[in-house]
Amino acid sequence: MSDNNSKPACFVSKIDLSLKDKFEQDLLGQGFQLSPAPYAFFTAKKQGMSCTLYTSGKLTVQGKGKEEFIEYYLEPEILKSVAYTYPEVGQDMSARIGMDEAGKGDFFGPLCIAAFYAGEGQVVDLLKMGVRDSKKMSDESVINLSKKLKASYPYKVLKLLPETYNKLYDKFHNLNRMLAWGHTTALEELSTKTECKKAILDQFADKELMMSFLKRNNLGIDLTQRFKGEEDPVVAAASILARGAFLEGLAELEDKFQVKLPKGASSAVITAAKKAIEKHGVEILPLVSKTHFKTTSALFDSNSDA
Repeated sequence: MSDNNSKPACFVSKIDLSLKDKFEQDLLGQGFQLSPAPYAFFTAKKQGMSCTLYTSGKLTVQGKGKEEFIEYYLEPEILKSVAYTYPEVGQDMSARIGMDEAGKGDFFGPLCIAAFYAGEGQVVDLLKMGVRDSKKMSDESVINLSKKLKASYPYKVLKLLPETYNKLYDKFHNLNRMLAWGHTTALEELSTKTECKKAILDQFADKELMMSFLKRNNLGIDLTQRFKGEEDPVVAAASILARGAFLEGLAELEDKFQVKLPKGASSAVITAAKKAIEKHGVEILPLVSKTHFKTTSALFDSNSDA
């Protein structure tokens, strides 16, 4: 929930007057005392908080306890929006699939592509769980939250370990085309499972590339593609699943080959690759790394310095 100190003392909104009777009965059920007011249907008061519903549909809420009243009753039951409590969400409470990937810039480890589904109104639940862009979270937090998300929501994760990744790259000869294939594959499975036809993707290439893959698979999906897609909580959840899968895959490879595999593509990665080759031979590279990276040629160009 946003910082209450930044909230105005009086909340003002407009409600659908067809909900007036429900609103009135709900307030009575919550212990409010209703009384007449000028130009209004009523003023309702309880324990230092008051709300007034005007004949125009304008609603004002102020006093102690208004934040909880708005978050837990008014927004979900009457306004059908969380724009006040969670302004980062805005008005979009709709069911949708979010998609993101992790590991595409890392020499070692898998490429992981995730699709995540949140139902109507569940965006708020994601925010309460602490869902945000995985790049702003520690590795430990990502793994822990990923487990919670997978236990509670429908999802699909493609974890392409290096051996599989390299074979697919040889087929596509282009990372963006490979990503489009992966996202389409994950989206198709999750859309079929949930019957959801609305999706949002953290854009990674020209929009037409993804659209061509969707058309090829005859997927009638309303797809939104945008940069910084992780600002949407459902895409952020997908980013957490993808990042969690990448971290787990990297750890699996380290355990299997008993070598250190740093993230990224820095000089530390080249040093680690040299040590892995010393221990297992050059044949280890396609089993732990993305061999089309420039890091591979840099590794052998600098081999004499080892």
